[in-house]
Amino acid sequence: MDTPASQTAISMALSGDWSGAVKVNLEIISGSPEDVDAINRLARAYWELGKVTEAREATKRVLKMDPCNPIALKCFEKWKSVNSPCVRFASPTSNESFLEEPGKTRLVTLLNLGDAKIFANLDPGEEVKLFSHSHRVSINTLDGKYIGRLPDDLAARLRSLIKGGNKYQVLMKSVDPKEITVFIRELEKGPNAPDIPSFPTEKIDYVSFTPPELIHKDPPETPNLEETPD
Repeated sequence: MDTPASQTAISMALSGDWSGAVKVNLEIISGSPEDVDAINRLARAYWELGKVTEAREATKRVLKMDPCNPIALKCFEKWKSVNSPCVRFASPTSNESFLEEPGKTRLVTLLNLGDAKIFANLDPGEEVKLFSHSHRVSINTLDGKYIGRLPDDLAARLRSLIKGGNKYQVLMKSVDPKEITVFIRELEKGPNAPDIPSFPTEKIDYVSFTPPELIHKDPPETPNLEETPD
């Protein structure tokens, strides 16, 4: 269950206050030594401060308590080959992955964001997954944790294209306490929609329609009061 202290630690991580995050998470752990969420946050904060040894030790501590913890496993894989505190982990995703292609890519701001504890452990450039449901499309972590959902109009379009066989890649673009954006790229067109762009570039202007009879209707004739019958 979340506590005010854990929420403070999460907010500090999201705002980049890593020194503050270390302090708050250490306070949480001193009272709850088996709080793996706090230890994971501590590991991330140490890492961001360049304290590689401390980060790895914190991650190992989590894995001793929970060998299948997905966050700790991910961090351990990232950091196991780093030997110097001056060498920071570089995301395997290059800037070229964010190159825009008309009709094939789209930068999207997610709606209905999920648990902030998940966001604190996501990096820009990290790959996530697109899941198509019956009435929506959500973005989840690779281990299935909900991050947010796509706007309804885009979700409806992608649901149809996914049914037709289209495949997509989704990368985290930016992470903020109140806003998360992802970069979606079409990887492969399905056999049932080879000529349909995933993300149309043209803008459709909708013009209100007024029936012609209301525009061209002649006004009713009025009698000429100045004329008198013979």
